[in-house]
Amino acid sequence: MEISSAVQKYHKTMGTTQPIIGMVHVQALPGTPGYAGTMQAIIDAALRDADTLKRAGVDALLLENMHDLPYLRREVGHEVSSAMTVVAYLVKKAFGKPTGMQILAGANHAALAAGNAAGLDFIRAEGFVFGHLADEGWMDADAGPLLRYRKNIGAEGMLILTDIKKKHSAHAATADVSLRDTAHAAEFFRSNGVIVTGSATGQEASLVELAELHGHTKLPILVGSGITIANIGQYARHCDGFIVGSSIKRNGDWRLEVDYERAVGLVAALNR
Repeated sequence: MEISSAVQKYHKTMGTTQPIIGMVHVQALPGTPGYAGTMQAIIDAALRDADTLKRAGVDALLLENMHDLPYLRREVGHEVSSAMTVVAYLVKKAFGKPTGMQILAGANHAALAAGNAAGLDFIRAEGFVFGHLADEGWMDADAGPLLRYRKNIGAEGMLILTDIKKKHSAHAATADVSLRDTAHAAEFFRSNGVIVTGSATGQEASLVELAELHGHTKLPILVGSGITIANIGQYARHCDGFIVGSSIKRNGDWRLEVDYERAVGLVAALNR
């Protein structure tokens, strides 16, 4: 089957055809309710996780401000985006492989700006096509303004990988729009790749839906939740990459540090 230009660009950015993208959950940032330290402590924790993932052999990293509970909707303060820029710059420099960023919740413009300043390679964007009801409230789609912003700041080299039917969200308003149709809309609106998840963090994506989507979009397909040593082989048949957080953390808890043995085991399972 002919490889699309979107998939070719994704392969070139990631440096491989089916990357494992390890999550670095950045500690609570200044100004958020959970902030309890200094920027140096936040940086040190992120660098430790990045080093563990590098030694384990993952192909790429994704930084996310997941400890900034509760999240704001679309807009975050400069204290968050500037802190993420500093952390991302230092992590990318130390890691030396493709690195991306997501800023919750749906702060895609901030992620693009911070990622561009830090020299990152991609962002993960929620709410790209079709509105949905998130934990934080109703979230309108933002593909139009987001791609114009990427153009305006000269960040066209950064991929925008977009969640479809995103976890932690209600999709009753688009119940008559299938996962495949949502992917087609993302493709039409110039997404660089689609991310399929389960209903919540750590929950498995539907293999049936993933299999139906595989081969029906020209975009690369990533699985964004629920990947483990036990199931990665099943998902590998139907996707172009994996974003992994919970299962490679100590005790399988996303709030804890990366566990080297778990991460090594996941990489080995995919290689097998």
